[in-house]
This record gives sequence, structure tokens and C-alpha cells, in this order.
Amino acid sequence: VQLQASGGGLVQVGGFLRLSCTASGGTFSRYTMGWFRQAAGKEREFVATIRYNSATYYGDSVKGRFTISRDNAKNTVYLQMNSLKPEDTAVYFCAAGQRITLSTVRAGSAYDYWGQGTQVTVSS
Repeated sequence: VQLQASGGGLVQVGGFLRLSCTASGGTFSRYTMGWFRQAAGKEREFVATIRYNSATYYGDSVKGRFTISRDNAKNTVYLQMNSLKPEDTAVYFCAAGQRITLSTVRAGSAYDYWGQGTQVTVSS
């Protein structure tokens, strides 16, 4: 499975962006799709996940501001990011996994495939 993330960029505080991640080479509808981020000098952080059954989970720092969704017909997962803050600045990665459970949705190590990352910079 290959994942291609896009949609990052520079945005002002309070602005919005929509990230996309398109998958190829697998049965997209069977995969749990996640977004993680890593800021400079920090550890990777869970952002959001949408399971094969469309159940969604969010990290505490983005809950209420970010929305994850998927379009199985387009093999694409989206991350709508609203009310962006400077602390949202990071490289955002999409990930896919088939054996993700309720106890592992937030664990990056549980995902099998990763995209190349897209930079999001929120300026104040």
C-alpha cells in the first residue's frame, strides 16, 4: 500500500486547511486510516483515526477542531483542520493498518503503512 499525503501549507492562526491522503495498492475500505503529526524536536503525536466502519477517534489537542473522514470510492482520507493554532505546526503523516483495535488506534506502531508527510505551518 502506498500513501500520498497532500494539502499542507502555511496558514494564519485561526485559519483552516484540509489534508488529503490517497492510497493505492490495497483494499482501501478494509483499512483503518490515521493521521499523526510530528513537530520539530518532539515525538510523534496521534491526531485522528477513522476505522473501516467509519468510527472516529481524536487526540485531545485537536478534538472539536479537526474532523477526519474517508471516501472509499476515491481511496482517500481527509483531515479538515479548523481554528488552527501555532502548536498545530508539524509534519502530518497519514497511516494505514488492518489490525487496528480499539486499544491501539492511537499507537503509531500499530499501523503498517505510512505516507511521506506534509508540512503544516501556522503563523501568528
